[in-house]
Amino acid sequence: MTDPTPDEVLPDDAKSAPSDRAENGPLDESEANAVRPYVDLGGVKLVPRDGLQLRLEIEEGTKRVVAVGIDYSGSTLQVQPFAAPRTSGLWHEIRAQIVEQIRTQGGEIQQRDGALGPELVARIPVTGGEAGATRVARFVGVDGPRWFLRGVIAGAGAIEPEAAAAIDEVFRSIVVVRGTTPMPPRDLIPLHVPAGATQTPTGS
Repeated sequence: MTDPTPDEVLPDDAKSAPSDRAENGPLDESEANAVRPYVDLGGVKLVPRDGLQLRLEIEEGTKRVVAVGIDYSGSTLQVQPFAAPRTSGLWHEIRAQIVEQIRTQGGEIQQRDGALGPELVARIPVTGGEAGATRVARFVGVDGPRWFLRGVIAGAGAIEPEAAAAIDEVFRSIVVVRGTTPMPPRDLIPLHVPAGATQTPTGS
C-alpha cells in the first residue's frame, strides 16, 4: 500500500508500509530468501553485517526478551515485533498514542513522511540529566501480514540524513517470523537469545 498523502484521510486501522515492502522489507518469513544466512532471534531474523552489534533487552521480573537492540554506524535501533490483524494495521493508532505519551513527558514531537512511511521525531527530556537536556528519537513502524514491526532510532540515525538512511536499511533487512500460534493483536511476538548475544536487563 502506498503512503497516504496529507490530503488523504485513512481509517486508524489502515495498513502503513512502504509500497515495496514485500520486495525490500521488512519481510515476512514467507517472503524471505530461505538460503540466506540470518541471526535467528525468534520473532525476528537479522542479516549479519560488519559493524553491527546486537543487544537483547530482558524484562527483569520475567526474564523475557522484550526488545532487540541494534548498534550500527553511530546509531541505535530498538526493534519489537507485534501480532496484528490480517487485514488491518496498528501503526496509525500507535503513533497517536506515542504522541500523547511524549507530550505527557514534556517532550516535543512532530510527524513527517520518511522512507518507511509516516514517522515521528521526538525531542524527549533526559531524566536525571542537566536542566533542559533532551535526546532526539525517531519512531518508525511498518504493518506487515499479521504483524507490526516498531523501531525506535537514536544517535546519528535520528538526526543525520545519511546515518538515517543506513539504519533504515538495517530495519528493512529484518525478517519477521509471526508463526502460526493464535495471538491477540499487540501481543509481543516471542523473541529469544541467539548464541553469542549479550543480555541487557531492563526495569520493564
